[in-house]
Amino acid sequence: MSGTLGIIAGGGELPGLLARCAGEQGRKVFIVALEHQADPAVVEPFDHRWVRLGAAATAIAHLRRENVEDVVLAGPVRRPSMSELMPDLRAARFLASGALSKGDDGLLSSIIRLLEEEEGFRVVGVPDVLGSLAAPEGNLTMRAPDDREEADISRGKTVLEALDALDIGQAAAVQQGVVLGLEAVEGTDALIRRAGELRRPGPGPVLVKFSKTNQDLRADQPTIGPATVEGCAAAGFSGIAVEAKRSLIVGRDEVVAAAERHGLFLKALSR
Repeated sequence: MSGTLGIIAGGGELPGLLARCAGEQGRKVFIVALEHQADPAVVEPFDHRWVRLGAAATAIAHLRRENVEDVVLAGPVRRPSMSELMPDLRAARFLASGALSKGDDGLLSSIIRLLEEEEGFRVVGVPDVLGSLAAPEGNLTMRAPDDREEADISRGKTVLEALDALDIGQAAAVQQGVVLGLEAVEGTDALIRRAGELRRPGPGPVLVKFSKTNQDLRADQPTIGPATVEGCAAAGFSGIAVEAKRSLIVGRDEVVAAAERHGLFLKALSR
């Protein structure tokens, strides 16, 4: 990759991590920070502009002005209502195609097509910039899941695979075979908190986070970080299972250390 890397920043630490890594590789970076989505503390150290989520023409103009060639979508974005969006003409034309009525993956695929086919950018995935973030297969903590936890992982995978066609979410919380919750518009952190409130007596639930079967991993790639582990520990979970090679672990050393400290297992497995 060459030229300026454009980062469309949602929430979390990933946009800043991408910007730092690209800068260390000698690439110029420009961030389009989405208002009420991106964390100011994450984007402020880098060249950036704040843009309303519905101001598509402004965002594209900023990217062109900075000679951006490659664009990466980084960090979760809360799906807005039409009243919150206040779309400009460019965004309104995009929404007229019915993009907002699609599931998460369908919406993100539409955004990628807009950026590439209509606007001429090349959309790249996080692993193209940060290949080392992909979860390696196997047990990442000293503690491996026991038979009960393995059964809950299997149950979570089966449920997520069954939801593929509905394009809903990427995570499930399962305890003793019972599905405590599924990720929807609220995101993984809220799912963890909600499942913690529904937790049954006995060994804690497991978090299972997998991509959809035909998901375009250039957007919304399943990701966990230190906050995921801390949230699971606070909610009484016993461990986390992610998809090997298709999930990202932000701050892997810190994540593994936190899981070890709290007695959680962390495992990456293939489909």
